[in-house]
Amino acid sequence: MSLPDLFERGVGIAGNRKIVDFYGRRTSYLDIHAEAQQVAAALQRAGVGKGDRVGLFLPNVPVYLAAYYGIMIAGATAVNFSPLYTVEELAAQVADSGVTILFTIDSSALLPTAQAVLECSGLKTLVVESLADMLPRLKSALLRIVGRRQITAIPADDSRIVAYARFKAGCAKPEPVTIDPEKDIAVLQYTGGTTGLPKGAMLTHQNISANARQTLRVDVHRGERDIMLGVLPMFHIFANIVVLNRTVLDGGMIVMLPRFDARQTLKALGRVRATSLPGVPTMYQALLDHPDVTKTDFTTLRICISGGAPLPLPLKRKFEDATGAHVIEGYGLTESCIVSTNPFEGHNFEKPGTIGQPLPQTRVRLLDKEDPTRLAPPGEPGELAIKGPQTMVGYWRRPNDDSVFADGYLRTGDVATIDADGFITIVDRIKDMISVGGFKVFPSQIEDIILARDTVKEALVIGIPDSYLGEVPKAYVTLVDGASEDATVLRDWINGQVGKHERLRAVEFRDELPKTMIGKLDRKALRAEISQAKAAPAD
Repeated sequence: MSLPDLFERGVGIAGNRKIVDFYGRRTSYLDIHAEAQQVAAALQRAGVGKGDRVGLFLPNVPVYLAAYYGIMIAGATAVNFSPLYTVEELAAQVADSGVTILFTIDSSALLPTAQAVLECSGLKTLVVESLADMLPRLKSALLRIVGRRQITAIPADDSRIVAYARFKAGCAKPEPVTIDPEKDIAVLQYTGGTTGLPKGAMLTHQNISANARQTLRVDVHRGERDIMLGVLPMFHIFANIVVLNRTVLDGGMIVMLPRFDARQTLKALGRVRATSLPGVPTMYQALLDHPDVTKTDFTTLRICISGGAPLPLPLKRKFEDATGAHVIEGYGLTESCIVSTNPFEGHNFEKPGTIGQPLPQTRVRLLDKEDPTRLAPPGEPGELAIKGPQTMVGYWRRPNDDSVFADGYLRTGDVATIDADGFITIVDRIKDMISVGGFKVFPSQIEDIILARDTVKEALVIGIPDSYLGEVPKAYVTLVDGASEDATVLRDWINGQVGKHERLRAVEFRDELPKTMIGKLDRKALRAEISQAKAAPAD
């Protein structure tokens, strides 16, 4: 199935029903479909053809839907760029992908960055939608009057920067394009760069549409009207599959928020009576910490889906106890979309602490950690490798980068175990393992123990240099608001519960820990910060 076909299916199911709610302004499937057709025709008029790359430098706003599907209706490939990128980051990925047309909005947080990239890259055209034009009438007027600093005016004297309305004016129907779902690239999705420079994962139409169907297939409520709270950013593969394509495939509605804010999320949940709330663990923690959580009605939620980072069991239990909502954990990668999930209903069906079972048509195996050409010894953890219709076809402009595949299976870089029921447990990232005197230590196992302490909110464990053992573990911790701890007491408490080689050298308290763009704790950034601090000259 191609993504235009997936979109058509959603339109056929829902018709005049609403596809998006944006701060109360709602737009129907038919209207977004007509707008996507206009975008496709306008792109073709601008010379965009099959296989060309078109960029999306957008937060969660309604124009994302029309631009995303419009790009693919035109036969082109959509390239997602995080709206948090700096000029340098955006310029590098624009150059690597070969994007010449970029969709953005007139937000002062985005348009100046896009304009700077226009001056220093191969980018030729910016298509800019007005944020105020997407809002309900009163909010639109307030933004134009009170929030003018949040908006950057489109230069009238620069023909390279075109208002969205003018770009698609006079266009209605595009020329038909034949799409091969299994060969044509729908999305170029850049990795987070946690193991080096970001690489563009080439995801075909079939990769994404199959994954949308896989995730829908395991939903016991499929076919029922779904109101999806879309606070996860669409530029990330988790939201792109679960929030966007899976919802559209089943004719549901997406309640969009441009960025995560705990108060706004709780307010939207109460206003629209959402049925699904996908998120990352730090998001659930922030909702739990907000005072409005006790005033919010969570009873309409059928499911909360946690992904993007390991879900600590204490957080899962606290959130479920406080809200009555059910949180399940799943797993995926940029290169493979969604791989596995715990069953949606019934505490007897899930196994907390695991990432669930593989999705339909997904095969998994464990590879030897030292030699990926062999399977892991029976009963021992190994590198998780997967194979399925959702697995990418390769990295953009890296035809020889085939080390990520082993016998047709995608190597995830995650060490895992699989039990007799097919439930997968992630032990740790191979690259995060700490080598203590030749013994491999998994930081996540120490973090799980730390997080069991009532006073602890977040924890990251990394290796620090040691002249005798090579490296030893050290913990960086944030505390629950109002809690107090002694670092030595906490260290000794932890060390009493771990093996000799897992013992912490020290515990350091922080006000906050570094996080990635989607809000998961960033071990790589912490290591880089500490390394830079050590390298800095003394005052």
